[in-house]
Amino acid sequence: MSSSKSFSIAEDWVVVILGLGIVFLAIFGVIVPKPSFSWQNFSELKNHVFASGNLQVIAKQFGLVMIVATLGAFLLGKNVKNLLIVFPSVFILTMFALIVAGNATVKEYNLEAVIFSLAIGLIISNFFKLPEWFKAALSTELYVKIGLILLGTTVIFGDILKAGSLGLIQALVVVISVWYFSFWVCKKLKIDKEMSLMLSSAVSICGVSAAIATSGAIKGDSKKLSYVISLVLITAIPMMIFMPYLAEQMGLSQQVTGAWLGGSIDTSGAVAASGSLVGEEALKISTIVKFSQNVLLGIAAFAISIYWSYAKSVDDETKKEKPTLKIIWERFPKFVLGFIFASLLFSFIISPEKNSEIKDSLKSIQGLWFTLAFTSIGLETNFKDLFQQDNKKPLYAFLIAQTFNVIVTLLIALLLFR
Repeated sequence: MSSSKSFSIAEDWVVVILGLGIVFLAIFGVIVPKPSFSWQNFSELKNHVFASGNLQVIAKQFGLVMIVATLGAFLLGKNVKNLLIVFPSVFILTMFALIVAGNATVKEYNLEAVIFSLAIGLIISNFFKLPEWFKAALSTELYVKIGLILLGTTVIFGDILKAGSLGLIQALVVVISVWYFSFWVCKKLKIDKEMSLMLSSAVSICGVSAAIATSGAIKGDSKKLSYVISLVLITAIPMMIFMPYLAEQMGLSQQVTGAWLGGSIDTSGAVAASGSLVGEEALKISTIVKFSQNVLLGIAAFAISIYWSYAKSVDDETKKEKPTLKIIWERFPKFVLGFIFASLLFSFIISPEKNSEIKDSLKSIQGLWFTLAFTSIGLETNFKDLFQQDNKKPLYAFLIAQTFNVIVTLLIALLLFR
C-alpha cells in the first residue's frame, strides 16, 4: 500500500512542477503562439489552417507538450521509449479533432473539440485492438491535471469586481443552491458519490471545466467524467437555441435574459452564442454572470478536495477514530494547490499587460492538454463502458438538476436584474 500511496503523491507533485513550469516559461518570455483552426470551406482549410506559418505554430505547440509529456513520463518512472511512439500518435488524432471542431458549421452547434477527440479515440479503440504497451503509455490523468493548473491562469478574481455585486450574488446563490439540489437528487437516485460530485459541479458551476476539475480533485473514473461531459455538451445545444426564444416570448428585458442565460447554460461558448442572439446588453450581462461562476470554480475545487480527502479517510479508517490531518494531507490532490497558486498569481501579481500578452497562448495550451486527455480516454475505453451507466440514472439526475437550475436562475435574475 505504501508504494502506491507514495507514487500517487509523487505524481501530483510532478503535475504541479510541469504545470507551473509551463506558466513560468510563458511569464519569462517563452510564448508559444496560438494556432488557428477556424475554417469555413476547403479553400480556407488549405490556405489558412494548413498554411506553412500556422503549421509552424502547431509544430511549436507539439514541441512544448512533447517535452513536458516526456519529462512527466521520466519523473514518474514510465517507459519513455513507448511514449515517444504513442504521444505523437495521440497528438495527430487530437489535431484532427481540433480541425473538425474549428469548422464554422460545427462551431454554430457549439460542439467542442473534446467531444470529437473522445469520439475519435473511441472509434479506434473499439474497431482496432490496441496493444497493452500502447495503452500503458497513455497518461490521461497527467494531461488533465496539467490542463487544470493552466486553467487557473484564466480564473481571475478581478472578474468578480467587473461583475459587480448583482452578478456575484446571483453566481453564489445559483452555484450553492443548484449544487446541493443536484447532489440531493443523485443521493435519492442512489448514484455513487464520484458521479454525484462530478455531475453536481458540472450543472451548477461551469460545465466541462467544473466536471474536469472535480474529477481531478477526487481522482474520478475517466469513464464517468466522459459521460458527464457528454451530457453537458449535448444539453447545451437545445438550451442555447431555445432559451433566447423563450425569453422573448416571456417579454424579458435584455438584462434579465442575459443573467438567465449566463447562470443556467453550462458552457461559456454556448452562453456567448445565445447572448449574442438576444442583443449586446444580454451578451454583456450573460458573460459577466458566467465569469463570476467560473471564478468560483477554484473555491469549489478546493472545498471538494478537502471533503473528498476527509470522506475517503473516514471510509478507510475505523469509524471510532477520526482521520488525522496527516492522512487528509496525503490524500489531498496537490494539483489543486497549483491551480490556486496560478489563479492568485495572475489575479494579484502578474500585470494586466503581461497577462494580455500571454493569456491566449496559455489558454490554447490548456485546451490542447484537455483535448489530448480526451483522445487518450477514448483510446482506453469501450463504448459499453462509457454509455452503460446504471440504468440511465445519471441522465435523469442531470435533466432534473438542469431543470431546477433553469427555474431558480430565472427567478433570481428577475429579482436582481428586473
